Formats: sequence, C-alpha cells, structure tokens
Amino acid sequence: MKEILTHHIEVLGETEAFEVTITLESENEGISIYNINFSANQDFNPHLITIKWKIPAINVKGVWKPTSDFSKRIMDDWELDHMESRISVDSPVISLFGHNDQNIHTFACSDAINTTKLNALYREEDNHVYCHISFFTERHHRINSYNAQLRIDQNDQHFSNALNNVSLWWSNFKELKPIKTPDLAKVPVYSTWYQFHQKLDTQELIQECKIASQLGYELIILDDGWQTKDENRGYDFTGDWQPQRIPELKDFVAQVHETGMKLALWYSVPFCGKKSNAYTKFKGKFLTENHRWAPVFDPRYPEVREHLIGLYTNALKDWQIDGFKLDFIDEFKVYPETILTKENGRDFSSVNLAVDRLMTDIITSLYKINSEIVIEFRQKYTGPAMRKYGNMFRAFDCPGDATMNRVRITDIKMLSRETAVHSDMFTYHHDEPIEIKALQMVNTLFGVPQLSILLQKANEEELSMIGFYTQYWKTNSGVLLNGKFIPQRPLANYPILKSSNDNLTIIGLFDNYIIDFEEETNRVDIINGQLTQKIILNSENNYGAYHCTIYDCTGEKLKESKVMILIGGVLIKVPPCGLVRLEKST
Repeated sequence: MKEILTHHIEVLGETEAFEVTITLESENEGISIYNINFSANQDFNPHLITIKWKIPAINVKGVWKPTSDFSKRIMDDWELDHMESRISVDSPVISLFGHNDQNIHTFACSDAINTTKLNALYREEDNHVYCHISFFTERHHRINSYNAQLRIDQNDQHFSNALNNVSLWWSNFKELKPIKTPDLAKVPVYSTWYQFHQKLDTQELIQECKIASQLGYELIILDDGWQTKDENRGYDFTGDWQPQRIPELKDFVAQVHETGMKLALWYSVPFCGKKSNAYTKFKGKFLTENHRWAPVFDPRYPEVREHLIGLYTNALKDWQIDGFKLDFIDEFKVYPETILTKENGRDFSSVNLAVDRLMTDIITSLYKINSEIVIEFRQKYTGPAMRKYGNMFRAFDCPGDATMNRVRITDIKMLSRETAVHSDMFTYHHDEPIEIKALQMVNTLFGVPQLSILLQKANEEELSMIGFYTQYWKTNSGVLLNGKFIPQRPLANYPILKSSNDNLTIIGLFDNYIIDFEEETNRVDIINGQLTQKIILNSENNYGAYHCTIYDCTGEKLKESKVMILIGGVLIKVPPCGLVRLEKST
C-alpha cells in the first residue's frame, strides 16, 4: 500500500511483477489531473490494482453514475456492488453532488475502452467518502505497459456542468474523438418494436409512415422481424441477415422514402443463432456458445469482423437504407470460456480492443458509402468510446414508464454533448385519458422523441396531441438539444428540466415543485408535465409584465392574459400536460 500526492491517493495490490507510478500532471482552477502508469522490463500479466482516496463527507447529498436510474443515493463501504465501465458499458465517471445540486467531487478516468470498476462509498467510522478506480478487474492478456489519467473536479458549479466538462475532456483524446452528428440523427423517430415486435406487415407499415410523416416524424426504425419469419422473439436465426420476411426490401425502402420518411434497420450485432448458416461457417469463432440468447461472435478473428462489416455495407448499397440500429454491443465481453491469447487466427488478445477495431472499421466503411448515415446505440453502450462510432444514443427500454424515460434521457445527455440523445419509444394504453397519454410524450421532449404507437388506430385527439408536441419540438429543437441544459434535483428524478439560449428558455415541470424563476430571456415556455392544473413561480427579482398564452396538450389555445412576475410567488393555471408561453411585454 502506497500513499501519493495531493489527494493522498493509495495504491492497493502492488506487486513485484510491475511498477505502478502516479504523478500529478496539473492542478488548476479546482481540477487535478494525475497520470497513472504501469510498467515493467518485460511483458507481464496485469492483475487487480486499485487507486483509492477519500474526501470528507461534507454537504454530499447523492452520487451520480451513468446508468444508476432511480438509485442516486449514497452507498456505504460495506456495499460491494461497484460500477463497471468498458468500451461498450457505461462511462468511467462518478459525480458526488450536494444539496443544491452543486458539484462536490467529480472524478473520471481517461481509459474508456478497457474494463474498470469505480465507486464512491461512505464510511461510517470517519464520515468520509472513499473513492476508487480498480484496473484489470477481469482476466487480461499480457502487456508491457499501461497508461491512463485520473481527472478530479472539485469546482463549485452545477454537477451537470462538471459532467459536461468531463465529456469535453474525453473528446480531446485521439482514441475517443466523436464522429459528427448528421441532421438525420436529430429528427423524430417512429419505431416498429413495441407495436409490431417481429410481426411486421409492409402494407401496414407504409400506412403508418404516411401518418407519421404528416405528424412530423422523418425516420422509421425497422426493428427485429424484418430478417426472419420466426416470431418467437428470440435470436436463433440471427447471423445471416437476409430479408426473409420482406424479400423485396429495396422496393419497400423506396416506398417508405415516397412517404417522406427515411429508414434504418435493426441488427443484433454479436449474436449468431444456431439455426443460421453463419453458425456453421464460424463454428469455433465465438466468445461463448453458452449465452442465454445465442452464440456470441468473437471479433478478434479478422474473418468475423469482415463478415459483420460486409453485412452492413452490402445492406447500405443494396437496399438504399439510411441508417442502422446496432444492438447488443455490450454482449461483446470476456466470458468464462474466453481464451485471452493472440493465436489460432485471432489478431487480438483483448476483446475490448477488438470491439474498438470492429466498430471503427464499420463506421469507416459505411462513411465511405454515405457520410450522412445514422447509427443508433442503446444505453448502456452510450459511453465516450461509443461516440466514435454512433451518432444517436437512445435511452434503454422503459415502455410505458414516462419518468424512467425522462431520467435516462437526462443521464445520457449530460455526457453526450453534440451526439443526439433519443428517448425510448413512448407508448401507452389505448384507453387512457389524453392527458395521461400526453405524459409519455412530454417526458421525451428534452431528447429526440421516438414513438411506437399504432397510429392507424389513434383517434383524432391523440393525433392532435402527438402532432402538437412533435411540431413544438421540431420548432424548438435547437434549444432543446443544444441549449444550456440544467437538470434539477437528481435524487427526485429530475422533476424540473431547463434548456435555454439567448432568446428562449424552456422549462419542463414534471412533479409538484415550485419553479425558481430567474430567466432573462424574452420568451419562457413552461411545459406542465404533470396532472395537476397549476404552476407556481417564485422570484427574487421583479421581472415585470409578460404576455401569457395557455395551451392544452392538443395545442388548442385556451387563454391569453397579462402576468406580472414580481418578487414573491405567482400561480398560473394550466391544463395537465399543457403549455404556458410567457413573452416579455414591451
């Protein structure tokens, strides 16, 4: 055990096989960056090394992790379920936030490709929080050196700013440089999954596209089912990816284009079902055959990578599609039976590095054909390394759960910067009241909305609601996607979200809270994402008179009036899931 430098960092698990050194590279304006180096005179098998430091638990309210969902509480040091990060799972960052959402201590690792485990745990004996990063937590191939950086931010700022700055820091590393985000990645999306599952009918889909296009949707994701007539919701037939259900796929894509929509295809990248021709061809070239769904391709074989790349480039050229939903990337990992050596035809020993090579070659090959292609990845594989290959990051599946959708959008958004963050597809029961249906919609608005509703069976009221908020989103997408984004009260599941530019502030209120009004923009829109009919503003300044317009959730204008926002409180009555527009009176 060795203690080091400004943050009294301890190194646990040292060995004579290699040396671990930690040096302080810089310390400026509340940010410390340490260089971590493993080295030896010859190749060595790295084993578990943990770096650990502590901070006094002063004003710590919660702990933010990339996919902690509803659980942002403080964990104790006897809780040993640590967060894992690797190329296709999460991001190596943790943020401790205070009672006013301020940053207390945000730390991140530059290595977003290899597997690490991180945590920040409260110790009751001394009332400190102990932070750690563990390297080489799984079996690893032999190496001759290893280097990473640790970044610690203790600036007094909103915790979301600290996370945004971590994302910017990552993007400056050559191996983590994001790809561009094309316009098509920033349009509302219709997905087939929740309504059709594998039972895809081309005529129904064309009708859905026609309605969706009129509502403002510009991209359809054709999910699982296009490649097989099997409807057992399994993966036995993955691997070949021939359009068995839609043999004339190019013609179908052309019909979709005629409706005004673009089309992306779903692929489960790692799976090779035992009923596919590819399973016989690649026998013995799997990371595991004991996966509960299907054998998992081993990307360390060049011929496996070539097969997968060929599937996508041929689809792009032959069928004239516009994008891909590349799914289950996180299933590329080390399994108990995975041999970690570079031999028998494998040109990598590391699975993580092979995944990096595979995904790099995929996006490079696709860009040569169409540089505007869109690639969707789904949480948890939405970390900094995945920004190198994907330009649409979607919240993980949460059908019917508006609150979870909002939380997951927000969590992804704070680390994604220019990469487009999409909602999970909102869906609802046909018999719900329109206001409750609208809850599913309005909780998506600070990301890019995706829906999976059978639009042909939707009534006029539903279509009005979806159309109103879709067009509202499209009109204001610049603010909602690229504005200054401030999520409030993470432990309460972000009941208030705010995004703004110089001219417009958009506030989403999703629970019964008072909004602290401090807006300098000439226009302020407030979305009432709750079922109560009131919005309460509290101000510490006199902002004067505003022209107030009230809309219900279908976009019908209900009332116009003058509202004075002075020191104190003001109550505005607005229907559930309605919209308040405040425009500064001149």
